[in-house]
Amino acid sequence: MDDATAPHAADSHDLIRVHGARENNLKDVSVELPKRRLTVFTGVSGSGKSSLVFDTIAAESQRLINETYSAFVQGFMPTLARPEVDVLDGLTTAIIVDQQRMGADPRSTVGTATDANAMLRILFSRLGRPHIGSPKAYSFNVASISGAGAVTVERGGQQVKERRSFSITGGMCPRCEGRGTVTDLDLTQLFDDSLSLNEGALTVPGYKTGGWNYRLYTESGLYDPDKPIRKFTKRELHDFLHREPTRMKIAGINMTYEGLIPRIQKSMLAKDKEGMQPHIRAFVERAVTFTVCPECEGTRLTAAARSSKIDGVSIADACAMQISDLAAWVRGLDEPTVAPLLASLRHSLDSFVEIGLGYLSLDRPAGTLSGGEAQRVKMIRHLGSSLTDVTYVFDEPTIGLHPHDIQRMNELLLRLRDKGNTVLVVEHKPEAIAIADHVVDLGPGAGTAGGTVCFEGTVAGLRASGTLTGRHLDDRAAVKDTVRKPTGALEIRGATTHNLRNVDVDVPLGVLCVVTGVAGSGKSSLVHGSMPSGADVVSVDQTPIRGSRRSNPATYTGLLEPIRKAFAKANGVKPALFSANSEGACPTCNGAGVVYTDLAMMAGVATTCEECEGKRFQASVLEYTFGGRDIAEVLAMSVTEADEFFATGEARTPSAHKILERMSDVGLGYLTLGQPLTTLSGGERQRLKLATHMADKGGIYILDEPTTGLHLADVEQLLALLDRLVDSGKSVIVVEHHQAVMAHADWIVDLGPGAGHDGGRVVFEGTPADLVKTRATLTGEHLAEYVGA
Repeated sequence: MDDATAPHAADSHDLIRVHGARENNLKDVSVELPKRRLTVFTGVSGSGKSSLVFDTIAAESQRLINETYSAFVQGFMPTLARPEVDVLDGLTTAIIVDQQRMGADPRSTVGTATDANAMLRILFSRLGRPHIGSPKAYSFNVASISGAGAVTVERGGQQVKERRSFSITGGMCPRCEGRGTVTDLDLTQLFDDSLSLNEGALTVPGYKTGGWNYRLYTESGLYDPDKPIRKFTKRELHDFLHREPTRMKIAGINMTYEGLIPRIQKSMLAKDKEGMQPHIRAFVERAVTFTVCPECEGTRLTAAARSSKIDGVSIADACAMQISDLAAWVRGLDEPTVAPLLASLRHSLDSFVEIGLGYLSLDRPAGTLSGGEAQRVKMIRHLGSSLTDVTYVFDEPTIGLHPHDIQRMNELLLRLRDKGNTVLVVEHKPEAIAIADHVVDLGPGAGTAGGTVCFEGTVAGLRASGTLTGRHLDDRAAVKDTVRKPTGALEIRGATTHNLRNVDVDVPLGVLCVVTGVAGSGKSSLVHGSMPSGADVVSVDQTPIRGSRRSNPATYTGLLEPIRKAFAKANGVKPALFSANSEGACPTCNGAGVVYTDLAMMAGVATTCEECEGKRFQASVLEYTFGGRDIAEVLAMSVTEADEFFATGEARTPSAHKILERMSDVGLGYLTLGQPLTTLSGGERQRLKLATHMADKGGIYILDEPTTGLHLADVEQLLALLDRLVDSGKSVIVVEHHQAVMAHADWIVDLGPGAGHDGGRVVFEGTPADLVKTRATLTGEHLAEYVGA
């Protein structure tokens, strides 16, 4: 071969090579991924897909980029440890678009999370009439402040005093502080005003008569504890409810007394609702009422910011418009002085519409977006980017998408690839796997049974490969021949939440009812926002479990409680010894199992604790056994092993066995009891939540896309679980896009026909068979195609 035709050395790096990856459950995985192609990673939930794609390839790419900055800059960036891998070759810059929910801060909206709000604020500060100030004056995150005073300046060796004043005009509504809602406490839920304090007037959880919380009020000496609360004078009532923190002696002890309302606000309302104990959460839901701020009418902005308009539209109106309408309004503005800004804003809004989020509005709180919507909002940044040769990493981009929208998502992924980028996608849906240039199938099982590569090659090769994914790729659920008869109906009348248009619907009870429709058609608004009050409902939504490294499936499900008690009883010691977060903790690592060393801007190092060898307990605790096992050995068991262990014999513990059975039912048999929650995948967390809620006494279960993160083979198991729930007399309502679940339903409620203000109506109610026969709606078309009708 002569030199003229020899390829250039720079063109020979066409592969991303991974050798010996051992993150989490990966077992020395080696793969070669083609660059500038679309590679899909498949495998059952927990088989190691995220460990390979996110924790190895993407993490190392980000770490190497961070290392190019100076040590000073690295000090401000998140520190990343080097993944457990021997060789990683041919990496390019990785851009991660994951399903992490956006911050649920009450001031975070779709507009602030993207750059759309920032551009709108500049636009209004230039064109808005009357002119009220800089872009800050239109921001509901900036409060107005002003100040004046004397400053001392040194000039020419002399100290000179000067008067200075400053003021910042912000757009934050002073009443609700930019939140749009104000909270009120319903006093009737805090105390019974017909009783005196000594008669037990307080009804707040944790304020038991005789407890310290209670004595703080009865023995404060500020009012008579024998007098009914309704007879308190104005002064006494103020001291009881609103008094600022005051140091005083109560029962001979120095304590801080403060009014009941600020005390409850600090102790209960400042906490995250998900992390509360159930009885406290129920109390907060009863006692706290959220009302729209009367001053700004929920717009979060000051009157001045709302008064400044362009063509009769204020920034509050612009943010409340549906984005597709806002894009049309911006297109109608022709102002040469701000032409570059308008072009950029148009592009940003058009990207929303193109990605199928045109039905959102910019003032929608970011915390209310579903996982799939949050992920697509993050994609908007990258759609118009002129970067090429970048690695884009997506985590199940089809989550929360109707089959109709999946085609659009596929086109976007292919467009990114065609610009010369490497696209890596973790995915379960066959429609999305079908467009791959290269497939990596991990498995064969989940957890310790996974972590190896079962197949690498083309989609056609995967079909023929005989792996679990290959076998299930062409699975198509058939529509049921016979459907169950409803035992009653849940009546929803005149529902108007979000975009619903006065919807009346009877949701049948005692059957499996699926609510479907394109993304943004109003499914969640109907199911979560319009339930008649007093309905006996247990809702399992997609909000992620919050858990630290110390939380694990045993602590989250309440399984540790009966186990600790059983150990304590068998050994005649107290239960606290068997908790790694309490008295039994190894003193060296405080029960964490590892010792963290912080190395400033270098990645911190976690080394296994030498004293307890990672077992997290004191040596003396491990001498106590139950059924021949110590507590560390029990926590190292998988759910399946523990299920057998606690079922019979000397270790029989019915309460523990019940919880373990529920975990096996939802397909989590492979998890170990002591595995930190932070290492669980999204699908695993939701199923863990489902397992804990299955014990709740509700008669109606509402599940929000339970197939999220589930492999095709696991969907069958989920359907069997839903059937079992229905057969045990429960009613199950599922918000779902997966055609297998729709086909399996007894009744379908289809919302649409479009998203946003084009949706919000019921377009079909009936059995799946009727929907397939009539093909009346978009869902009907896709379901008919799926079942091959």
